[in-house]
Amino acid sequence: MRINKLDEISGDEIIPGFIGKFIHGKEMSLAFWNVKKNSTVPVHNHHQEQCLYVKKGVFELTINSKKKVLKENELIIIKSNEEHSGTALTDCELIDVFAPTREDYKNK
Repeated sequence: MRINKLDEISGDEIIPGFIGKFIHGKEMSLAFWNVKKNSTVPVHNHHQEQCLYVKKGVFELTINSKKKVLKENELIIIKSNEEHSGTALTDCELIDVFAPTREDYKNK
């Protein structure tokens, strides 16, 4: 068993304005995001189920063409293969949990 410190994990800019720090288990991935205001994640989907938690800021999420505004301390589940996108309406700190593991983030 290894204890990790978030401030010792290096961040990667996955898409413009989205700096992510990642930790992976056998069946899930955790992503800690610092997102700059007005940064956008384009429409996409993935087979992982996703839980998005807004730690700080305001984030507009679009799921299947329906917009939702998430504020601090709010979270939402995004089902497997649902099309979604989002825009940071303010600077944000977000936490994502993905299950199963996001293999495409493992080298980050």
